[in-house]
Amino acid sequence: MLSLRTREHLQQLEGLLREQELWADTPPDAAALASRTPFACDTLAFEQWLQFIFLPRMNALLDGGHALPTNIAITPMAFHVWQNQPERAALIHLLNDLDTLLNEPG
Repeated sequence: MLSLRTREHLQQLEGLLREQELWADTPPDAAALASRTPFACDTLAFEQWLQFIFLPRMNALLDGGHALPTNIAITPMAFHVWQNQPERAALIHLLNDLDTLLNEPG
């Protein structure tokens, strides 16, 4: 059930990123993707991190039947980045729902 609900949230996230024209057709270079900084904020825009790092990693966990993270906090970064962009409220809300889902005790 958690896996199914998580996958639904990830699909909604991709849809919102596309809808809000934050989805890139071309991936960043390998060096940018190799950042060790949280959210790769030194090399990527937040939406790039979501598209090219977060979504693939979460989908790989789900596809492989691996345990999902149980201590996740993406919303504070989303709020920090998009707090002055009311058009991003739906993205922030969705990421908050995902944080809450994954942080619930099993």
